[in-house]
Amino acid sequence: MLIGNCQHLNFYRQTPILPLSIRIFAPSLEVMRTKTLKKNKINVVTLGCSKNVYDSEVLMGQLKANDKEVVHEEEGNIVVINTCGFIANAKEESVNTILEYVEKKEAGEVDKVFVTGCLSERYKPDLQKEIPDVDEYFGTSELPNLLKALGADYKHELIGERLTTTPKNYAYLKIAEGCDRPCSFCAIPIMRGKHRSKPIEDLVTEAEKLAAKGVKELILIAQDLTYYGLDLYKKRNLAELLERLVEVDGIEWIRLHYAFPTGFPLDVLDVMKREPKVCNYLDIPLQHIADAILKSMRRGTTQAKTTKLLKEFRAAVPEMTIRTTLIVGYPGETEADFQTLKTWVEAMRFERLGCFTYSHEENTHAYSLVDDVPEETKQDRANQIMEIQSQISWELNQEKIGKTFRCIIDRKEGNYFVGRTEFDSPDVDNEVLIDAAKFYLKQGEFADVVITDAADFDLYGEPTV
Repeated sequence: MLIGNCQHLNFYRQTPILPLSIRIFAPSLEVMRTKTLKKNKINVVTLGCSKNVYDSEVLMGQLKANDKEVVHEEEGNIVVINTCGFIANAKEESVNTILEYVEKKEAGEVDKVFVTGCLSERYKPDLQKEIPDVDEYFGTSELPNLLKALGADYKHELIGERLTTTPKNYAYLKIAEGCDRPCSFCAIPIMRGKHRSKPIEDLVTEAEKLAAKGVKELILIAQDLTYYGLDLYKKRNLAELLERLVEVDGIEWIRLHYAFPTGFPLDVLDVMKREPKVCNYLDIPLQHIADAILKSMRRGTTQAKTTKLLKEFRAAVPEMTIRTTLIVGYPGETEADFQTLKTWVEAMRFERLGCFTYSHEENTHAYSLVDDVPEETKQDRANQIMEIQSQISWELNQEKIGKTFRCIIDRKEGNYFVGRTEFDSPDVDNEVLIDAAKFYLKQGEFADVVITDAADFDLYGEPTV
């Protein structure tokens, strides 16, 4: 399963990244480069989370509007790498990808390599020094400059014009950028800046354009959905945004990702209960539950307050699926703190849960603390949490057998059509598998599916008609 805010990370990898202050040795190839005479094709390579996916799609939309040939993670003689710099494994993957394409450039397989995104925003001087064969580096807010380097102009009028890379039936909708939260472990404010909401009118326009392309499900993303509107409207305005988005013809599901527990706008629950288009689903990363760790993490809450909030969620919307992510191995996490977390996870029975091991990140508040939990202990604790969750998920899934759910069909994979219920988000949650040898379903369409069997993270079913 793919877990947490950075959903495309293999968080169980244990190979440590070299600090960027340590010299990175790129391969030295004495191969003569030959420039292509063909029309340039720009290949955008995306690493990291759904926010990066969205940013790549906007970049590609701008390039297409400039009559550029652009592809996503296919062959092209010009490469743009949209990097992640969130935690150690993400940085390692980004650095390795940059080195891979620099090697291809030296071998004459590509002509130019550009790097953008969070890693470039966070470590540009180091990267320029240590991997100088990249043609140019750009930060997260330098899209116009990147487009100029690619021979294109930034077109301000392109509200909502993107080349989506997800299956045609769903798309991410980024409603805000940046974050004002002071979490001690997180480098996102360094890379993305302060919270900035997008106007409701622009988001509705974007949703309408996505619906016109056949998108049926919007996945609302931001570093913190609950902060939406505070800068523009002087109030938390997520509920009003949802009320406007449900009016968009063609959109049938709206899903909420990445809410913060402190200051959660409870009027959102009223909209979720009242509007069938708003999925009974909430992704709310809680990170830990032991009071001492929450205080050190600067989360602004306690175990008692968090538990009370979750009970309010379930009382208001009993059908709600709650997804959360946790961090184990944070500096100072004792065995007692971990046991508190384990006991709480067992008691809360989250429908969906993922677990990170703590990553000691430069320039964060927690970096001044001693990273004193051994790596093997971190991994063991993560494994214990996921073993608990696997059992909970299996038990909850067994209760679904014999019940019928409305599912969206994302794709055909091997011998199965792969769908999801409204309680499952792409890539990170349960999937519903339907035997393609027995049944035919259309990608991007809805189907009523009766669940016939269930594993810990997969459901098996048959369409009712």
